[in-house]
Formats: sequence, C-alpha cells, structure tokens
Amino acid sequence: MTIPLERYQKQLDVLRAELKKLAKQKSLLGWLRFITLVSAFLALWKLWPLGLFIAVTAFLLLTGLFLFILSKDLRNNTSIENNNRLQQIIRTEIDILNHHFTHLPDGSKYKPEAHAYANDLDIFGRASLYQYINRTCSEQGNKLFADWLLEPATKEVLRQRQLAVKELASEMNWRQQLQSYGMSAPVNLSTQQKIENWFGQPEQFINKSGWQVLRFLLPVISCTTLILYMADVISAGNFYGLLIIFIAGSLGISKLVMPAYLQLNKIARELESLSDSIKWIEKKEFNSTLLQELRNKYNTGSRTTSHAINKLKKILDLLDIRLNPLVFLPLNTFLFWDLQQVFAMERWKKENRPNAANWFTALAEIEALSSLGNLYFNHPDFTFPVLSEKEAVFTADSIGHPLLQNEKRVCNSFSTEGSSQINLVTGSNMAGKSTFLRTVGVNIVLAMMGSPVLARSLTLSPMKVLSSMRVSDNLEESTSTFYAELKKLKEVIDAVNNGEKVFFLLDEILRGTNSGDRHTGSTALIKQLIQHHGAGLIATHDLELAKLAEEFPVNIHNYHFDVQVAHEELYFDYKLNRGICRSMNASVLMKKIGIEL
Repeated sequence: MTIPLERYQKQLDVLRAELKKLAKQKSLLGWLRFITLVSAFLALWKLWPLGLFIAVTAFLLLTGLFLFILSKDLRNNTSIENNNRLQQIIRTEIDILNHHFTHLPDGSKYKPEAHAYANDLDIFGRASLYQYINRTCSEQGNKLFADWLLEPATKEVLRQRQLAVKELASEMNWRQQLQSYGMSAPVNLSTQQKIENWFGQPEQFINKSGWQVLRFLLPVISCTTLILYMADVISAGNFYGLLIIFIAGSLGISKLVMPAYLQLNKIARELESLSDSIKWIEKKEFNSTLLQELRNKYNTGSRTTSHAINKLKKILDLLDIRLNPLVFLPLNTFLFWDLQQVFAMERWKKENRPNAANWFTALAEIEALSSLGNLYFNHPDFTFPVLSEKEAVFTADSIGHPLLQNEKRVCNSFSTEGSSQINLVTGSNMAGKSTFLRTVGVNIVLAMMGSPVLARSLTLSPMKVLSSMRVSDNLEESTSTFYAELKKLKEVIDAVNNGEKVFFLLDEILRGTNSGDRHTGSTALIKQLIQHHGAGLIATHDLELAKLAEEFPVNIHNYHFDVQVAHEELYFDYKLNRGICRSMNASVLMKKIGIEL
C-alpha cells in the first residue's frame, strides 16, 4: 500500500509545480493579449495620416499577433483544466486508499430488482464493489463495468482481460490522462443514440444533383450581386430587393437543414472528449492482444478516428454560428452557410457510417479494463486467479474481503474441490460467518470479470455465484420473508438440478419458519444438493446439521468461527477453523440488553 501512495504523492507534487508554471503563463499571455489589442487600434489611429495601406497593414499584423497569442492562451487554459482534473483524480485515489470512497457514483441504477448475488454481495450501492473499483467516465463504460460485475465471462475472455489489466496497471500516467479526457465532458448514451439515429436516416442533399449545383450557384449569384452593387453597377433599390430574396432563400434552406442540426445539437463538447480519448488510445502501443484489438477498431483507413470525430465537432461548431445573428445572417445570405455545412455533414456521414459502432464500445471496454488496472496498481498485494480445468474448484490462500479496511480485515484460507461438496460453517453471532461467505462470493465475482483478487493465491473453476443471504419481505408484492427466501432457494435448486456451473452461498437457510421445520427442510435441502452434485458454502447456527458429516463424510465438511468470552465480554478472532463450533454468544448478548436469564 505504501508504494501507490508514494507514487501518487510524487505525481501530485509534479502537477502542482506544473500548475504554477501554467498560472504564470496565463498571466503573461493575458497581458500580451491586452497590449497587442490596444497596440492594433493605436497603430490604426497613429498611422492613419501616413496612408490607408500602412495603417491597415499594421493593424492586421497586430491583430494576427493578438489572435496567435489568444490561441496560445486557450491552449494554456486547456492545460490548466487538464492539470486540475489530474490532481482531482490523484486526490480521489489517495482518499480511496484511506478507505474514503462512499462519495463516488455507486451504480445503483444498474442494480437489478432480482439477481443471483448483486444484493447479497454489495455489488452496487453505498460502500459497494462498483463504487470502490469503477473509474469509467462514459455512460457506456459505466454500464459495461456493471455488466461485467453481474455476469461472469468465458475462460478465454478472462485470460485476455487478465493480460490487459496487468499491462494497464503499470501505465499509471496513461490511465489517469484517459480518465481526465473522459471527465472533461463525459460521453453518455443519449449522444451515442443521437449519432446512431442520424446515421440511420438517408442523406437529403448530397445525393441530389440539383442541390449540388445550387450549393455553388447560389453563393456565386449572391456574391456577384454584392460586388456589382459595390461597383455601382446595380442600383440600391435593385440590390435591396435581391437581398431580400437571398435572405428568404437562405433561411428557407436553413429550415430544411434544421432537423439534422437539432439531432446533433449540443454534443460538440462530448465529441471533443471522445476525440481526445480515442486519440490518446490511438497513440499508445499495446502489448496484450485484447488491447491491440480494441485499439485497432479505431484504424479506419488513412485518417484516424479521432481526426474524423474532431471534424464532425468542427462542422457542428460552424453550424452553431447561427447563435450569433450578426455573423450568421451575412454568412448565410451570401455564402448560404447552412447549405455548405449540411453538405459537409452528409459527406462525413457517408464516410464514417460503417465504423461508428465501434467508437463507443471500444472506449467503454478500455475504460473498464483501465479501472481494473487501477485496482491492481492500488493493491499490488492482490493476485490474479488461476483458472482450473476441473469442476467446482475453489482453493484460496489468505483470502480477504476487499471492501474491509486493512486494520479490520482478517484473511482466511479455504479449499473445496469437486461437485457434491457442501461446506457447513457454524459459529456464534457476529463471529464472521456471513462476512466469510461474502468474501468468497466477492472474490469469485472479481475473478469472473478478469480482475485481480484479494488473496495470496486463488485457483478456481469458471463458475457463477448463487446466493441467499439478505432476504426481506416485499409489501408491494405481498411477499413474506419466508416466501422470498424460498424463491431464492428455488433458483439455487433449479441451477444445480440443471447442471449449471454455480457455487452457492447460503446464510441461515429457512430462517422464516419454526425450528423443527427449519431443521427438517435444511437437512432435506443439503441431501438434495449433494445428490444433484451441487457445491458451495452454507452458514448456520443449527449445530445438528453439522452432524450430517457423519452420514456424508466425503461430501460434507465442517468449519467454524470461534468466540471467546471473558468477564461477559466477547472477543472474536474471525479465523476460520476446521470442525464444529462449540461456543455460542447469544446468552451473553441477551444479558447485555437486560434480559434476565
């Protein structure tokens, strides 16, 4: 943990020093802009007596210098904004390393109403796995990362992701810059939808010969009329009459252009962010196959994808000139501005329609992989799991829960191999049974998305977690807690009966009924799971269930968590032990709240 913190602190110092230089440049450029602008008008005034040519030439030269300084100032401001975002990113990572992360987006909108494990394992919500790990910026990236958490990948995909994550973990500066570009104007799904809808519509102008002729003919006619008027060839009355016709015609054409403009209106900033992000990816040489394949999705010919997207952004910027009537009206009247831009838009559409589908998906996947790379960089003590060819294997050395603080976390070793293996965990209240089940579950979820896991080593079969841990009633659906649990258990039973590759985590099964039915039902369930080759963990207070190991010594294995009681105080070590728990703490807890036993 010390190494990432040291890297972040050093990088923060570098960025602060750079920001000071940028701030000085900003001040200097501000003064230079002021001086050159004032000098331009002074030159025009002072040199006017020497002749129009000299005065105008000096004015234009100084104005050009002013525009050059202005462009430098704008680039400097962009660098300042980028620097501030990078500092924010690093400060956030430092906070997360200090276990302050509950202010980050928690992905609650991606939480399914019913899922095999999302609610039980804190995948979404406050202090969740999503909130702790996700660093994607685009809405597409957010959703993809949520999908990875919800559904295990295939073995081949997992191996490719592991290699990509390892490579990105060592590229701290590259990852942070990609995140900074994404933060500047996060790309969302509505922007993608707008572009896709626009791509789906046929071109209205570029394929029609009439419009192709008018595109050049109309500006020639209007500009020629203006020149003839300035040369006193056309009278003022005739010119103004023609001018009204030009204005009406240009605005009529603009009305035809408006639907396309409105479709893509207000996405220019997101296009700039998308272009910057893709350009950053295009410039990077990757070693892993997956990252190379993702980067190659942006190789669309002689021009880069980032250049193409930036070109569309510039076209939209030119269309936005309509927001300034003093500039737009003369441009549209004499150059038929909107018509020129819609031709540029439709030409761009024809050139880029086949490749656009990859822009968003590839960026989302690279952002998701970068998030996992960031996790590995922050936690070099994590390890990448080994995928076993055998069924129902889970062998962990010193496995822990990644959402617990270091000083509170206790790691345990645990191993199970093969189907028809039921691992019963007994123990007193608060001894650590549920946390251990979640530890196993969370690390399986991480492993099945291609992430490193919190363990000294982990070998497991590709499988999906099925859990029944947090069960509550639903007044809206008139569902009792007991019936809700039965629904969850049915999912487990059906999956096991169908031979699916699952690892179940069951905590205090059938808690909503009386002790007799509970024991009978639990016993029957365990026997059925053994018969149908199920594998998993069951936490229980029912010590009688542990005796089933005598009947099924090959299939049932007992573990427990101990509690020590001294002077009516409880002491937990949260260490997993073999065998059945013999010490319980319910009576001590009841005495503490005033129940006289």
